Amino acid sequence: MQQAATQSETVTTRREGRAATRPFAGVIDPVIVQDPAQFSFAGSVFRSHAEAAWVWVYRDLCPELINPDALADGSFSAADLESVMPQILLAMKAGIDTATADPEKDRRLRATLGSLEARQALPNVVMALRSRALLGKAQAFGKAINGMTDDAAVGAALQSMPLKDQALSALLFHAAMPQIGNPTRLTTAIIKLSGNAAEASVTRMGFAPVIDAILAHAQNKIFALQPTGPFADIDLICRSLERFHRLVRSLTGYIEFARGSRWAQIISAITKQVSDRVEPRLRDVVSDINLAMRRGREGHDRVDNDGILSAINGVYLLATIRECRDSLALNALFDQAWSQSGEALEMHLQRNLDLIRQNPGDANTGARLDAGIKMAEIRFNPEYAETLKRARASAERRS
Repeated sequence: MQQAATQSETVTTRREGRAATRPFAGVIDPVIVQDPAQFSFAGSVFRSHAEAAWVWVYRDLCPELINPDALADGSFSAADLESVMPQILLAMKAGIDTATADPEKDRRLRATLGSLEARQALPNVVMALRSRALLGKAQAFGKAINGMTDDAAVGAALQSMPLKDQALSALLFHAAMPQIGNPTRLTTAIIKLSGNAAEASVTRMGFAPVIDAILAHAQNKIFALQPTGPFADIDLICRSLERFHRLVRSLTGYIEFARGSRWAQIISAITKQVSDRVEPRLRDVVSDINLAMRRGREGHDRVDNDGILSAINGVYLLATIRECRDSLALNALFDQAWSQSGEALEMHLQRNLDLIRQNPGDANTGARLDAGIKMAEIRFNPEYAETLKRARASAERRS
């Protein structure tokens, strides 16, 4: 019996975990952001809050409407949800209203959801569910912005959004933002429509949801910045940094934020968070290059493939930070790493070229040279890398 109970608990846990990974069958995914996040915005829902609300719905509010087996095997679809959505929305509204009217029931609801913040997010989850049909249209709006060549057309498109309904427009702009390749186009259009770049003017014209959406997506890039280990997804990290820079610069380069305002404080805080995430890896770039390119001093020479990969990844990150440095708080550390990495690469490349002249068949030296040339292409330029390739070929021919 005990074993059966344990198995039952395991199945229940697996079902809840499986269901929570895609809350509400994905219909509000366009407005979900990743945890952890320091700031909340009206147009987005933290994934943990969406997951808590979804568990509340299928386990407590509407267990008879949602097939637990479909949840367990992952086959519960958006179409399945759509067929019972009216009943779910009614049940959620009734549950929220009941909790709001009774402090004790509200306390129980907070305990069920796991936090006060998740409880406070419920109205936003309901609004996202009610607006689910518009989220796809908002994404199409974002894609359409990319094809507009006239700033006036961008301005007209912005004014077509429900700016008077700030809560709805916040959701729609958040859903649209990932599709917009150049958010600066939105910012410049907003400034023209507002008459000037002052924060107060932008707010007065109803464009605060646009600024919030840009900041929410900039903050949402932080979770991807985990540059640890040789097998870290450096492409994802670099893309996230580039997108963060594009989003932040679309604001700081154009909008005149009031000193100490909420937006100014958010930009300062997320800039520090992003900088703190990449700083440890930036500090390791030069030492990783030295370890990867240096010949073993004692015993059998061996190429450290993980070390070479880590060094190349570090140089990729260094080059990305160079392009994004205006949106980061890393100037002094970057300048040092940039200068020292160049000096280290040139020194190791010259040493390995000398070694290949002495022993052209040395596979380890050849592997280090290949890695060094790749890093030189990233750190310097492709022309310098080609020069190094020719120097290596010439050294091998002479030998």
